[in-house]
Amino acid sequence: MDKRIRIEDYTYDLPQERIARYPLEQRDASKILIFKDDSISESVFSNLRDFIPPFSLMIFNDTKVVPARLFFKKPSGASVEVFCLEPSFPEDYSMAFAKTCWCEWKCAVGNAKRWKSGYIYFDNHTGNPEIDRLGLAAALVSRDEGSYRVRFEWKGDVPFSEVLSLCGNLPIPPYLHRNTESIDLERYQTLYAKYNGSVAAPTAGLHFTDKVFSDLDKAGVVRDEICLHVGAGTFLPVKSEYVNDHKMHEEVFIVKKRLLKNLMDAMESGRKIISVGTTSTRTLESLYFMGARMIETGKLAGVGQWDPYEREYGYSAYEAIRALYDYLDKSGMDEFSARTGIIIVPGYKARIIDVLITNFHQPQSTLLLLIAAFIGDKWKEVYDYALSHGFRFLSYGDSSILYLRKP
Repeated sequence: MDKRIRIEDYTYDLPQERIARYPLEQRDASKILIFKDDSISESVFSNLRDFIPPFSLMIFNDTKVVPARLFFKKPSGASVEVFCLEPSFPEDYSMAFAKTCWCEWKCAVGNAKRWKSGYIYFDNHTGNPEIDRLGLAAALVSRDEGSYRVRFEWKGDVPFSEVLSLCGNLPIPPYLHRNTESIDLERYQTLYAKYNGSVAAPTAGLHFTDKVFSDLDKAGVVRDEICLHVGAGTFLPVKSEYVNDHKMHEEVFIVKKRLLKNLMDAMESGRKIISVGTTSTRTLESLYFMGARMIETGKLAGVGQWDPYEREYGYSAYEAIRALYDYLDKSGMDEFSARTGIIIVPGYKARIIDVLITNFHQPQSTLLLLIAAFIGDKWKEVYDYALSHGFRFLSYGDSSILYLRKP
């Protein structure tokens, strides 16, 4: 695989008016583009069952977007925005959200030059007495590669999840060019979101409704979940000329033993494995390399950006997943967590998934590179079709179902 992929080869003209700034009134009323056997067609998302092989295994990311944007004021009156990215102490997400009195997070800070040291206090512009009783304060602990470690302190036996619920704002994508509104509190969240931790929604899942799930159940589709907490890096464009100079963000994910068993069953029976979203895809594909290394070293380790390209493993996908399953089984655990920084670019060979359900992504983004890795140069035809047939783009936009294109 050639790491010197020019990002300018993975761009297209996206007019502002094609970016969906608001969701449709009904989730499953969105359009869906179907790419299969090198042909393109379209329908509406409510008909998804018609394009899914019966008895497939469909995997969702059940992370939940948290109100991670907090606005503070210095004694001078200067405003400082603190955007929580991931927990530093405790590092475990569930423990961090359950922490009372204080915790520390890796954050992005707006107007950081106005905040050199000392405590700043939450800007309670609503006058909510509950917020006043919290007395939420923040202090800079350290700086590391453009992000900051921030210590939050508050009064009372209140978990940090509730602090964010009271004080935070839901972080919708910056390319929507608007403030968060009441509709976003419901619609920038999947129906199946369970575990707090993301600062961006796994948007491929925003189209699913109870009716769509019911239709899939009738077709014998098996549903399961992974949990990858989506970081702010998902919005970052590739700014370097060549992809190999781009530093991929890392994200934490959790995989349950049940999912590994379902993956093995699907592989043994030849059923299709369908990934809902790029975050699910990055997690599932990471499992192959974790399992291959588990076979060789007996150790559980995360996946680095270029790990998939450093060498070719001779193990089947089933063998790799089996190694992870056996690891959990012998350890008496039901799940494990790890980090992945995997970047999926043209030249990548899919090990786990057969089909991808995803929205339409920004030009010159790592997500568009992922699409090109799975369907090759046909991505241009897919995006040209979407642009010429009235599809809506990005997070609140329309959907596609892409069948992996074999070399």
